[in-house]
Amino acid sequence: MVAVVDRVEKVINSIERVVVGKRKEVELSLVALFAGGHILLEDVPGVGKTMMVKVIARTLGAEFKRIQFTPDLLPSDVTGVSIYNQHTQQFEFRKGPIMANIVLADEINRTSPKTQSALLESLEEGSVTVDGETMQLEKPFFVMATQNPIEYAGTFPLPEAQLDRFLLKLNVGYPTAIEELDILNRLQHKSLLEEIEAVMTTEEVIAIQTEVMNVLVSDDVKKYMIDLVHETRKHRSVELGVSPRGTIALMKTSQAYALLQGREYVLPDDVKYLARYVLAHRIMLTAETKMTNRTPEEVIYSILEHVRVPITKRG
Repeated sequence: MVAVVDRVEKVINSIERVVVGKRKEVELSLVALFAGGHILLEDVPGVGKTMMVKVIARTLGAEFKRIQFTPDLLPSDVTGVSIYNQHTQQFEFRKGPIMANIVLADEINRTSPKTQSALLESLEEGSVTVDGETMQLEKPFFVMATQNPIEYAGTFPLPEAQLDRFLLKLNVGYPTAIEELDILNRLQHKSLLEEIEAVMTTEEVIAIQTEVMNVLVSDDVKKYMIDLVHETRKHRSVELGVSPRGTIALMKTSQAYALLQGREYVLPDDVKYLARYVLAHRIMLTAETKMTNRTPEEVIYSILEHVRVPITKRG
């Protein structure tokens, strides 16, 4: 347990050499990775979303691919395509960018629903199907998708089924004035990205993912998770509540977060901390609630205030 915490701390410190003032977002990204899930990053352009994904990939020594989603992108541009080789007179499969350890799906809401759906199988099953043949993706497999919440012209909002595939939804946010000055000082004379070296291997990532599943979740904590999820299904401000997939996501992220804190058991506080990031993007608010400009995060906060927290020493 101590060894895992030390290794993860080295990873975070390495990433923070480039990504300034975003320790919480970096830690949550690693939580999603070790829990075997994926992340949706929603924020305005230029706040470091793409850079954070690149640095994480370099720090883990993982194969990295970037997909720039545009309106004319085809599903085969994501998954790969079979091309006829005239010399061998056979079809040869050329891998798409989705076949990497860490994939940046940039501006995912700018492409058509048909191309967006090409990600569904890979996000949920860890595989792609091309020409009727299903191929497993190499592990670890981690997708960080970005979308711009400001410019909606020419975009295709992600359907609920696809939003549900993302383990966490994060907002990077603007840096403070002090952090922005630090960024300028660091990048004035050199590019720090090129100096980042791997401090963890993909084999170690897989080992931690296995260890996460052994983290204890007591019956009381499981019931607390279920109570939170069930409350979203009957809350007056919510039209569509969290599905059982969301309950599973809350448990997995809580296990990964507990492990990163050096514990072999989940506490209710872990669940409370992660609920906003795991559940908010999985609920659909009523039309009346949307008119009041109330956000899904605010609804989750109100649910957390009203659901009784179990008193337990070891989750």
